[in-house]
Amino acid sequence: MKKVLPVIVISQFFCTSLWFAGNAILPDLAKYFHLENDNLAHFISAVQFGFITGTFSFALSGIVDRFVATRIFFICSVLAAFCNISIVILNTNETILLVSRFLTGFFLAGIYPVGMKIASDHYQKGLGKSLGLLVGALVLGTAFPHFLKGFNTNYSWKFVLYTTSSLSILGGLMMMFLVPKGEFSTVGKKIDFRAITEGFSIRNFRKPALGYFGHMWELYTFWAFLPALILRYKTKHNLPQINVSQWSFFIIASGSVACVISGYLSHYFGTKKVAVSALFLSTCCCLTSPFFITYSNVYVLFFFLLFWGMVVIADSPLFSTLVAQNAPIESKGTLLTITNCIGFSLTIVSIQLFGRLVEVVNHEYLFVFLSIGSVLGLIAMVGRNK
Repeated sequence: MKKVLPVIVISQFFCTSLWFAGNAILPDLAKYFHLENDNLAHFISAVQFGFITGTFSFALSGIVDRFVATRIFFICSVLAAFCNISIVILNTNETILLVSRFLTGFFLAGIYPVGMKIASDHYQKGLGKSLGLLVGALVLGTAFPHFLKGFNTNYSWKFVLYTTSSLSILGGLMMMFLVPKGEFSTVGKKIDFRAITEGFSIRNFRKPALGYFGHMWELYTFWAFLPALILRYKTKHNLPQINVSQWSFFIIASGSVACVISGYLSHYFGTKKVAVSALFLSTCCCLTSPFFITYSNVYVLFFFLLFWGMVVIADSPLFSTLVAQNAPIESKGTLLTITNCIGFSLTIVSIQLFGRLVEVVNHEYLFVFLSIGSVLGLIAMVGRNK
């Protein structure tokens, strides 16, 4: 069983590289397809909106708990890859571009939460460490397009799409043929529309779910607008030596290390305690960001953003662990999926509001806005049990 986890982790990394493929090449796409500035936030949100629609559809149908999870993962990895590469294949206009990213997000709903379901089917003891590795793979996959863009400057933006699509298909094949049915998996259940409401009626499930929602309000908006923050700082201080894509890669990718560390720390200090600590630290980063953005030199800012990139995601596998451990086993896949659905729905609201605030708020103070979610998440997690 120890051999299974590395395959799941690598497959998750390969497939989730599709997630931010569009964001990493956004300046190229904006120039190539003549995208208006007002539509950039919509483009960034398209994958999120597709993911939300997909997770809602999967949760409502109960498909994750009714069929073999590795098959779902494989089918979605192939379909997501083709949607991602369709930007190159088709005679694309702005509408097709948005639809392509939406459908990529839709099929990612059969990859990320299903990957967590597969891991939890194999691991009950030490689930926090397992999901730490899995979410770490997601983070690395998210950062990978920035790596391709920043370290291969001679390649066109199409190279990023070809590479991420190929990796997604490879990851799906690995999951399909190298990962057997889990010891704790349940397959063939009928649709139970009460599973979601019954799950949220369980307090020990609801509290980490609310903490996860607060964490999500901050996370993807931070990731989405990080390159813009770096670019503004570079331009303002006339620092041509800053490579925005390389900075973005290292800052986002640092979260993969943090997820692994938090998973191991949870084994010694408790899952809830480590999750709350990480959420508190990311809240502090939100609140202190104006000082660092305004007064830091380039080195201090980089290490501040690197630290923020770690703590902003370190709690994610732990919230997922608490959700999985406190969900009824027969509806675990459905509840993991709907939790993802609600969490990513909040990212749409956060990204869209942030996109509006960019026009009216000094950029040094913008990221304080992200603390709204993390503060509410902390309140939900530390509230007294009744």
